[in-house]
Amino acid sequence: MRKERRAGWARWGTPEHAKPLPEAVAGLLKQVFEVTPPVAPVAPEAVAVPVSPLSDLALAALAEVVGAEHVSTEIAERAVHATGKSTPDLFHQRSGELPALPSAVVAPADHDQVLALLATCVDHGLAVVPFGGGTSVVGGLTPQLGKPAPHPIGTPATCGTATGQAAVGAYISLDLRRLDRLVAVDPVSRTAVLQAGLPAPRADALLAEHGFTLGHVPQSYEYATIGGFAATRSSGQASAGYGRFDDMVVGMTVATPRGTIATGRAPASSAGPDLRRLFLGSEGAFGVITDVTVRVRPLAAERRYEGWRFASFADGAAAARRLAQDGPRPTVLRLSDEVETMLGATGRGRGDGGCLMVVGHEGASVGHAAAQTAAVLRECGGQELGTEPGEQWAAHRFDAPYLRDALIDAGAFAETLETAAFWSALPGLYEAVREALFAALSVPSMVLCHVSHVYETGASLYFTVVTAYADEPVARWQRAKAAASDAIIAAGGTISHHHGVGTEHRDWFAQEVGPLGVDVLRAVKRELDPAGVLNPGILVEP
Repeated sequence: MRKERRAGWARWGTPEHAKPLPEAVAGLLKQVFEVTPPVAPVAPEAVAVPVSPLSDLALAALAEVVGAEHVSTEIAERAVHATGKSTPDLFHQRSGELPALPSAVVAPADHDQVLALLATCVDHGLAVVPFGGGTSVVGGLTPQLGKPAPHPIGTPATCGTATGQAAVGAYISLDLRRLDRLVAVDPVSRTAVLQAGLPAPRADALLAEHGFTLGHVPQSYEYATIGGFAATRSSGQASAGYGRFDDMVVGMTVATPRGTIATGRAPASSAGPDLRRLFLGSEGAFGVITDVTVRVRPLAAERRYEGWRFASFADGAAAARRLAQDGPRPTVLRLSDEVETMLGATGRGRGDGGCLMVVGHEGASVGHAAAQTAAVLRECGGQELGTEPGEQWAAHRFDAPYLRDALIDAGAFAETLETAAFWSALPGLYEAVREALFAALSVPSMVLCHVSHVYETGASLYFTVVTAYADEPVARWQRAKAAASDAIIAAGGTISHHHGVGTEHRDWFAQEVGPLGVDVLRAVKRELDPAGVLNPGILVEP
């Protein structure tokens, strides 16, 4: 089995891929926050965890489905699969105190084994958490279980309730890493079938052999998987040109405790509601996505990334709206506010002021499109900075999570949150979230923001918060995140543009869709997962 690169322990990446904190930024931290380095993290094998509570009968049943070599109860393996990669997750890993822990990590080989595993888990009272790249930042890998059983778990029994809540205290991490193939390519229709556990870089490498690409490059690209993109409705950095991942999916296969659902037999259809949309964004609560059929594009022959300066965030946002609505629309369009621009400039040893916009074009020939875009941006008051800032962004587009690792190592607390709204609501949303964060943090902090994705009708806002540890940093961040979430709902934004719901956003998601919407989702879960084994407590409260 191919060894793919996976995210590290107690940090986003592995130590060999760590990025150093720029000296200017480190000096700024000491000046503003008076930071002191934290205690070194514990190793995953040193985490204090109980022996797996699974009975020999349950372990034997799991092994019968996938093979004994693909069932692990080792402490380190279970610990690595216990959380995602939010900053609170990293702090839990650093301390060795994990909020939940799988009783076993099980790796099926194909769709039929996933189906058989779900049936086995229903029989033995085990909840199931699908695991792709482990990059969730919203608690999507931390289920809410019922009370632990007082004896070894695994006696055949039903485990559900009328609300779909698992009634046992044990779960398995269903690792999809063996579902890692490019199944088929249709060059005429420009579609490809990809298995859910296929890591994004490997997917692109396989597609490139056929002359195609997904064009889907989110921040999590290095570690995330195809199934994770679908389950969370991911949006990539080049979404202005290639679209969101849910726009790329034309079909999928899903394993549920009730059986298989296969969707997508034509490019478009009016044959009832589109069931693809039911599973896109379902985060493993309705079923396990085992493969997707996606639209692919020819490999770009040319790429050009440029930087533009605008006097203010409002001016830059107006220019971005002009391009999004009236064109030409670039492949990449990002706008940093004044603080993010300043901090980025500090890290590069320069300071141009204003707000930085990055514009990227990819395609067979980009010269004409780039010239048209430049004319619009000049008309909107933009100052052309040449290709250097754009190429710098492209070269370091995956650095932010590594820099978060470096910030934590240096003694600062750094975390992100994101939202989206219609253009008319965007300025008020921006101010409301910033005000809520500053008021709730109540210690020296920096709040950065950028527009990361644009649409004809609106755009997303991606906030980064850097603050001092102070006392109980995770609890303090959770209070600040709750205040920001309240502000998002009140200002007309969505609780998540591309991170998903998980457990962290679930209460505000319920406000967003309303009580009847929640009841509909609960009804779907009861029908597809009557025993309540699939990722309990994720997406909707039981």
